[in-house]
Amino acid sequence: MKQTDARAPRQRARQRPRQPPAKKRLRQPATRFNEDEHALIKSAAAQCNLSVAGFLARSALAAARDLSRTSAEIADEREVITALFDSRRRLGWAGSNLNQAVKALNSGADVPHLEAAIAAVRRAADSAHQAVTRLIEHHGS
Repeated sequence: MKQTDARAPRQRARQRPRQPPAKKRLRQPATRFNEDEHALIKSAAAQCNLSVAGFLARSALAAARDLSRTSAEIADEREVITALFDSRRRLGWAGSNLNQAVKALNSGADVPHLEAAIAAVRRAADSAHQAVTRLIEHHGS
């Protein structure tokens, strides 16, 4: 039977070296995600051979190191979403006006503003299309 000296420091097998105090990561912020967001992050982390925590840490640090790009992307996404909501609202108004014009036309009334209503629907549809295209381009890159 082999005896060990109780005073000798024990080393754990296959333990990585400890970080120097200046490099230790002592802060552990908490984040919340819905199921779809978590699945997306988990998949991305796996593709990078990282844990979810490691992926989040590296992603956040990369974003924090390039604030001009990060803020531009956030601002661009906000602009696109705002444009989508605006075009949705305009499309609703234009569609409502067009429905009223068609109803009047079907009842035999004169509809002098029919061309204007059709043009408004076209403009609103084009605006919605442009906003969706920008959103797809933004998320595709």
